[in-house]
Amino acid sequence: MQDITLTLIQADLVWGDKQANLQRFAEKLQQIPKPTDIIVLPEMFTTGFIVEPESYAEPMDGPTLQWIKEQSSLHQALITGSIIIIEDGHYVNRMVWVQPDGKCDFYDKRHLFTFGREHLRFSRGRISPVFTYQGWKFRPLICYDLRFPVWCMNRLQDGHYDYDVLIDIASWPDVRRHAWNILLAGRAIENIAYMVGVNRVGKDGKGISFSGDTAVFDPWGNALATTKPYKEAILTITLSYKELIYIREHFAFGEDWDRFQLMIND
Repeated sequence: MQDITLTLIQADLVWGDKQANLQRFAEKLQQIPKPTDIIVLPEMFTTGFIVEPESYAEPMDGPTLQWIKEQSSLHQALITGSIIIIEDGHYVNRMVWVQPDGKCDFYDKRHLFTFGREHLRFSRGRISPVFTYQGWKFRPLICYDLRFPVWCMNRLQDGHYDYDVLIDIASWPDVRRHAWNILLAGRAIENIAYMVGVNRVGKDGKGISFSGDTAVFDPWGNALATTKPYKEAILTITLSYKELIYIREHFAFGEDWDRFQLMIND
């Protein structure tokens, strides 16, 4: 299996202004210094973390997804990030996973942020997908999902792990940045997987500040790459499949994991 290169974009967002944000990200994509396989954008990257979705929601065939498909084809890289989607009369915080050939998968945020009143207008996701790209398996998370270890838990079945990389895209406030950094490292360790966390910077329309702290951790919980907090950044890193397999084969902690089945009943 070949290694895979990810580019993580830590950006400030213009509150509620889709066109301004799309223009900014189009410019940032042009700045990526070398070919990359996957480009990761933050949570609700076109609006900021807005919990009043009525004026911002789009259908899946709306202009933002078309923009993502165009950019993915242009840069010949998979692009992922979350946007506000309306479907069957329900609003969801949806992470889209768009390949250069236009194929699109998605994940709807499961754990809605009740402290921020997200649960009042949005519907929670009911599936826990694994996305496959270039032979790698990716498990998507959106922000608050990171706090729930059972939801994030990897499994080893018949010698195969459910996933190789956890990706969490976030609008995680700086007052809880210590938790962000600890949880990213912890999720990598307990799941014997790479952990990628992409967070925004700047202040939103409610005055909440974000530090970024975008980072990649290896299965040991070591930080392979980090950004400077409070500053916009483009971070490109290549993940080693050989190193992942070495850790899993020589330190087979997964053999001792508790066996479980996740029940989704709401």
